[in-house]
Amino acid sequence: MVTRRGFIKAGGLALFGISLGGIPGFLAEAVAATTRPLLFKKKKILVCIFQRGAMDGLMAVTPFNDQYLQAVRPTLFMSAASNAKGKSLIDLDGKYGLHPSMSAFEQVFKDKRLAIVHGIGSPNNTRSHFDAQDFMESGTPFKKGTTSGWLNRAVGLLGHEAVTPFQAVSLTSSLPRSFYGDNAAVAIRNLSEFNIQLRGNPKGANLASKSFEDLYDQTSSGLLKTTGKESFEAINMLNKTNVAAYKPENNVVYPTSALGNSLKQIAQLIKMDVGMEVAFAESGGWDTHFNQGTDTGIFARNVNDLSNSIMAFWNDLEKYQDQVTVMTMTEFGRTVAQNGTGGTDHGRASCNFILGNDVKGGMVHGTVNPLAKENLEDGRDLAVTTDFRSVFSEVADLHLGINNDKILFPDFSGSHIGMMKI
Repeated sequence: MVTRRGFIKAGGLALFGISLGGIPGFLAEAVAATTRPLLFKKKKILVCIFQRGAMDGLMAVTPFNDQYLQAVRPTLFMSAASNAKGKSLIDLDGKYGLHPSMSAFEQVFKDKRLAIVHGIGSPNNTRSHFDAQDFMESGTPFKKGTTSGWLNRAVGLLGHEAVTPFQAVSLTSSLPRSFYGDNAAVAIRNLSEFNIQLRGNPKGANLASKSFEDLYDQTSSGLLKTTGKESFEAINMLNKTNVAAYKPENNVVYPTSALGNSLKQIAQLIKMDVGMEVAFAESGGWDTHFNQGTDTGIFARNVNDLSNSIMAFWNDLEKYQDQVTVMTMTEFGRTVAQNGTGGTDHGRASCNFILGNDVKGGMVHGTVNPLAKENLEDGRDLAVTTDFRSVFSEVADLHLGINNDKILFPDFSGSHIGMMKI
């Protein structure tokens, strides 16, 4: 039985892809005799996607009847009217319109499996990308010194020891702040190039040229010695499957973007039954200070990739949909008014998307007050009316079965908002 240990610590192991042409032969041989029974069956899985750069929630899901918004976004405002210039918003409920480049979400919203939370953000009013992301991923918006991430704490609250190093997986080149902590978590850039690299130990700098056994014997890192078994098992799990030949279900075609590739690989891990319960992926490019565009441009491309990637993943997992919930997050939103370069600057509240069979979908949850200047935070930003911890804790509690918000989000005393089925 593999115990819960943090893979990523000083001198620890980072599991991720490097371009060495796949798993080295000596490592494959070392684990060839290892067998592993099927791990977790019918466990719930949470997939989190961080939209780094701060998504303009008012453009993704627009309160299109708001006259003030129309006035302060003369070239960015989009209408839901069918005779509007260019593509019109997708009318969700007579009040909010979905960006037309997110049309992939329309049917699943109508099917009440996609929920949107608007006015979501952090109680900390920083507009620094680094600080806001750090606070959101640690789950402690007023404590910079928190050493663990909220998803790592969630792993620790699942109620069982991990019997697989793939319980918590990030499809990124390095471990995200959300997964820092003492519970098992790995970062894998590319499954088809899966490998082990020693971090913080010069003896492991050129692992591929050494015998793993020699490195294991020579290292002074106690963590490496204690995780050696985990490493062999991790390699063995992936070595048994030709991940490069993966064929998605239902003739699904994933976008060839970084996010599409990450979600495709998460789908593979779910189907391989390697015991994954929490997964993490990233989407970049949301810092739209310049030439944001409307139905075309950088924002339209980003939301198109986000929605198409998520829906490809969802449709690929048709047989597993009852087990999976997908949740997006972004560090803050954008200013209500556009700036002089056809973009928007750092703001406060945004919106997020939660997809799953256990969400109260087909609704825009949360509160967006009329965008008159007197209702704006600091006279310029969409006010935060829903603390992100209210949403994250509700998803973790009701989807993963975690019921210890004092550990999951220390210093948080808020309540759920009712966007998950009980």
